Amino acid sequence: MKKDFVYLASASPRRSELLRQIGVPFEVRPADIREEQAAGEAPEAYVVRVAAAKAEAVWAAIRDAAPRPVLAADTAVVLDGTVLGKPRDAAEAAHMLERLSGRSHRVLTAVALHDGAGVEARLSASEVRFRATTAAERLQYCATGEPFDKAGGYGIQGHAAVFVEELRGSYSGVVGLPLFETAALLTQHGLGFWLTARAA
Repeated sequence: MKKDFVYLASASPRRSELLRQIGVPFEVRPADIREEQAAGEAPEAYVVRVAAAKAEAVWAAIRDAAPRPVLAADTAVVLDGTVLGKPRDAAEAAHMLERLSGRSHRVLTAVALHDGAGVEARLSASEVRFRATTAAERLQYCATGEPFDKAGGYGIQGHAAVFVEELRGSYSGVVGLPLFETAALLTQHGLGFWLTARAA
């Protein structure tokens, strides 16, 4: 198995950008799985399970043809113990943003690595506080189209950065791929970073 190359089980351009940032050669192989929280499942357990399932799904698809380690991640925004998913439309996005206004919430991102021997995952937990936002601001933000593919209806790396009053934890984890935990997993499994990226 070539040790300086991984498959990234995500179509997220943000995760690709973060992986390039630390110089990991990779190829994108999105995972097609159901991302649905089970009844009574804790948010932490949910994101770890989904990240592991993504890694397992891609590994199952490529193991006979071109086995390489598979890296996957999953992110959840949690408010009052409830996971806020990706909004289906502008009305739902605006409602999520209204709930987040003037309050702190948690962002959980699990990263998982499958190297053929099994899956190992690590969890990043951060706290984000939004300043109070107005209805007009929330509608204007929704009009940018940015909320619709993002957990909790916002992207900290985008226009919504102006809403963020405080961040405690991992910025890259809130974006979608915690680089501290990712690098630790790669190192543990004999994989490199700070290499010349050959991203596909």
